[in-house]
Amino acid sequence: MSPPPVVHAVNLVKIYQNGGVPVPAVRGVDLRVEAGQFVAITGPSGSGKSTLVHMLGGLDTRTSGEIWLDGKRADTLGESAWALLRRQKIGFVFQFFNLVANMTVADNVELPALLAGASAREARERREHLLGELGLTDRADASPAQLAGGEQQRVALARALANRPSLLLADEPTGNLDSRNTRDVLRLLGEVHRDGQTVILVTHDARVASLADRVVSLLDGEIVDDGFIGATRRRPRGTAGDVVELRG
Repeated sequence: MSPPPVVHAVNLVKIYQNGGVPVPAVRGVDLRVEAGQFVAITGPSGSGKSTLVHMLGGLDTRTSGEIWLDGKRADTLGESAWALLRRQKIGFVFQFFNLVANMTVADNVELPALLAGASAREARERREHLLGELGLTDRADASPAQLAGGEQQRVALARALANRPSLLLADEPTGNLDSRNTRDVLRLLGEVHRDGQTVILVTHDARVASLADRVVSLLDGEIVDDGFIGATRRRPRGTAGDVVELRG
């Protein structure tokens, strides 16, 4: 028997109210993401990309529809149950980093593992491993304010991976970075995906989306295209193909 998908959204709808006027943001989305897939969600501003991903991670409530994570229904959970689920199964990376300003880099990365139930030793070892992999070992005692934007985003990625999530959600993680730092973050996302991490990435940039295995396009809150990127469009591992070419 095959395992359940990591994510399964069924007829997902989100309608905001603006002065009593309903404003649809997501309109009946069906989405299934299997373990190990790297899915890019693309579309113009206002197409519902971030709203969809925020609902999948429990940061926003749905108006109707179903959300299943690892075969268990999640949309009916209360706020505390969602918080527990995020600690155990979901990692988030945001455009504006969202690091805890009064904590060091080490503490920012270590905290999610501790909250997920790891021992102090396990959390420390996980933090040291991630910071080493991301080239941040010498920044462990720094505060977020002492870091450049690219360094902050790498810390945010390490933090998102600290609890070994079954699902990594990245909402415009390169939207606030220059081309060089964008390449670094995309390279790191590619590496964790090759290690088996399931990733859903929101982006409005087709060049960034080309890193994914599969691209889902949204328009006016609906999926208008959903397709896999063919292997012929990829280059061998270890070449420039591991990083999207970004030229100003």
